[in-house]
Amino acid sequence: MPTGTSEDQILTVKQVADYLKVTERTIYKLAAAKKIPAFKVGGTWRFSRADIDTWIKHQSMEALDAGRNDTASAKGQLDQGERK
Repeated sequence: MPTGTSEDQILTVKQVADYLKVTERTIYKLAAAKKIPAFKVGGTWRFSRADIDTWIKHQSMEALDAGRNDTASAKGQLDQGERK
């Protein structure tokens, strides 16, 4: 088996599930719903390690943005309550 950088790796459902600490069923659902970057080879799901790492970073940024929006929204509600 060729040895390359981890970014060149192609992962199986089991490997992605282990990597993300979720069940294989969750990975199948995410892949089928096109919520995680995946492709099929001979009817079997495969994942690029680089694409998964990029997806993780994107998910983290969305969570941070959502947290900021929730904080701003809560602050706005507090400010409105103080004006009443």
